[in-house]
Amino acid sequence: MKIIFKYVKRYKGLCIFTLLFIVFDVVGALLIPTITSDMINIGVGSKNLDYIYQKGILMLVVTIMSGLGALLGSYLCSKLSSNIGRDMRNDIYKKSLDFSYTNFKQFGTASMITRTLNDVNVVQQTFISCVQMVIPVPIMFVSGIAMAFSINHQMGLLLVFVTVIIIIAAIFITRKATKIFEKLQRFLDKMNVILRENITGVRVIRAFNKEEYEEERLKKSFSEYADSAIKANGLFAGLDSLAFFAINLCIVAILWFGGNQIGVGNMEIGDITALTEYAILILFYVIMAQMVIILLPRARICLKRINEVLDTESEIKDGKDAKNIKRRKNPIVIKFDKMTFKFDDADENTLENISFTCKRGKTTAIIGSTGSGKSTIAKLIMRLHDVSSGSISLNGQDIRNMSQKSLRDHISYVPQQAWLFSGTIRDNLRYGNENATDEEMMHALDIAQAGFVKDLEDGLDTHVAQGGTNFSGGQKQRLSIARALIKKAELYIFDDSFSALDFKTDAALRKALEKELTTSAVLIIAQRISTIVNADQIVVLNDGEIVGVGTHQELMKNCKIYQEIAKSQLKGGKNGK
Repeated sequence: MKIIFKYVKRYKGLCIFTLLFIVFDVVGALLIPTITSDMINIGVGSKNLDYIYQKGILMLVVTIMSGLGALLGSYLCSKLSSNIGRDMRNDIYKKSLDFSYTNFKQFGTASMITRTLNDVNVVQQTFISCVQMVIPVPIMFVSGIAMAFSINHQMGLLLVFVTVIIIIAAIFITRKATKIFEKLQRFLDKMNVILRENITGVRVIRAFNKEEYEEERLKKSFSEYADSAIKANGLFAGLDSLAFFAINLCIVAILWFGGNQIGVGNMEIGDITALTEYAILILFYVIMAQMVIILLPRARICLKRINEVLDTESEIKDGKDAKNIKRRKNPIVIKFDKMTFKFDDADENTLENISFTCKRGKTTAIIGSTGSGKSTIAKLIMRLHDVSSGSISLNGQDIRNMSQKSLRDHISYVPQQAWLFSGTIRDNLRYGNENATDEEMMHALDIAQAGFVKDLEDGLDTHVAQGGTNFSGGQKQRLSIARALIKKAELYIFDDSFSALDFKTDAALRKALEKELTTSAVLIIAQRISTIVNADQIVVLNDGEIVGVGTHQELMKNCKIYQEIAKSQLKGGKNGK
């Protein structure tokens, strides 16, 4: 619960006013039975109409006060809950931005979405219910019991007995339900994973005629969730039945024993009315609290899951002495110096003893077999991972001594899988430079060979679906490249970013890049030799180690691994000699 108080503290004033109006509502509800009792015992008993009118007006005023308290308390509580939910989601999102690949792997994409949306929503709803239904219970219970005792001690003890039985039953059932709700949240994560896979991979499912298989997989997941939910609902249905039975039994007991007390002259009819109303009020609030208690185990699990994210320390952090580095004119932009890297869950090094440089105005290419660590190098430069030993320097400064923001301000990156955000082409291009003009955007599109944008009816304002699914693979890559070019950087990283382009477009793009990026270093990670054949320096990776560095011609003479790649791609290697 500490996490809730952490957020509530931010809105102390709003909390005070919310509680104040809720107290108005409770006090009003408690006064009405007393006023009713006086009207019956004194007004009706003495046939004093003036007294009845006075109490009637007082009852009206109290009712209005209680109603306004309930209305304003509900409004302020909703506002408070919304603020807390917003802050939680913002904090989870900010935390996720700092996560490394390993941190994300720890939770999973589907689980992060569930925690940010569903879990926070459960916490919000529970918070509202607790403030409106649970907080008034102690006030109502103590005050109602005190007033019942002031009328008759036996009736007061009866109310205490019935209320305690309901509370004990609620505590017992809540504890039993906690484990069930833990399963429910895990099943919800699982459903999200399967649904995401089915929606994003629908073409593959259809291509392999796996509709029935996936349907069965979803049915199983839905059934697991439904079975657990039925168990939880069954527990609380029993609690509801017990609570309503206790209320009815309590009212019957009040009428029975109260009737006897009236018969011997110890109580009046108005007292029976007041006691009945107190019993209904107290037990009604207890039942409402019990309904909220249904949510508490689930909310507790959700809070625990949210806290797991917020308490997770990111592997990649800015040091206390992290600096913002200004741009320099160093001839060497990036330098790898005996760098070694290993994933936390790996037994062997992914990259070992890597040393090379990327020079300003030059193109460096990295090639190697699948799994040789090419894309990992790009991630290490941007500090999405940290090196295990050795160093990576930008303009002579170890990147671990730079702030992450400053480091990435110097770099423009095109990922291996081109990704576009929902919005327009203009919105996506401005990811590279939010102040880019239309002329700058069109220039970047021309270099990226994305002239097709000019032929679109809406041009730069053309709608982009999530992930860019309304464009072909080649179009998405060219738009991603244009987005990177708009950002004026010292190092441009193209991580297998030309794979969806035909050879003609690939060649035209590389030629345009050579003319445009004359003052920056270019790092191209590629599978195709044709893409990097004219690079100033080619680094050949094999099993995480550098097995060759040089130009295409040099490597064709002295690097066996490069020769084998060339033979598989360039008609026996003849085109490359």
